[in-house]
Amino acid sequence: MQWTLVIPLKPLARAKSRLADTAADGVRPSLALAFAQDTVAAALACQAVKDVAVVTVDPLAGRELSALGARIVPDTPGGGLNAALRHGAAAVRASRPETPVAALNADLPALRPLELARVLDSAAEFPRAFLPDAAAIGTTLLAAGPGSELAPVFGPDSRARHAASGAVELRLTDVESVRQDVDTGADLRTALALGVGPRTAAVAARLLIPDQ
Repeated sequence: MQWTLVIPLKPLARAKSRLADTAADGVRPSLALAFAQDTVAAALACQAVKDVAVVTVDPLAGRELSALGARIVPDTPGGGLNAALRHGAAAVRASRPETPVAALNADLPALRPLELARVLDSAAEFPRAFLPDAAAIGTTLLAAGPGSELAPVFGPDSRARHAASGAVELRLTDVESVRQDVDTGADLRTALALGVGPRTAAVAARLLIPDQ
């Protein structure tokens, strides 16, 4: 089974505000873009991924991620994360109704294609499934197989909310790169220790953050 990933990305100027203790206002948009670029590049290199749709209205992000091979879906609802994901999934399935879709966070700069493939292969066993984040509170991936709606409920405590919605929690080991999203300086240091993609590494080097 090959998946279409739907990746939401808010305008870069408003992204990653919780990294204020690590990155200045002028650097955070570049860091958010680098996260998304490394996430998309790794996703497209995954054998279980057919294509990637990025839902955003940010023109710079749209150009840069399109250049990597992503399809850009304008976030016309403008109603927040879950609305963007529903819109993106609907746009994908308008032409391919039975395609399996998975929502993936845009801030997984250490993402490894082989680990992502393991997660998606496991998700294929269920109508809907999700992977909790490294903090075991949120969600980094929500998958819906053919014939199932994505039905995202991201936000505070999304791990519990996705479980309550009927999605199966994927209890996998050795998929840290798919679970390690980056919201804080501590998250970024953990991702750097895992090994981030080249764009994130280049921006992080300007912050004088060690990668080991």
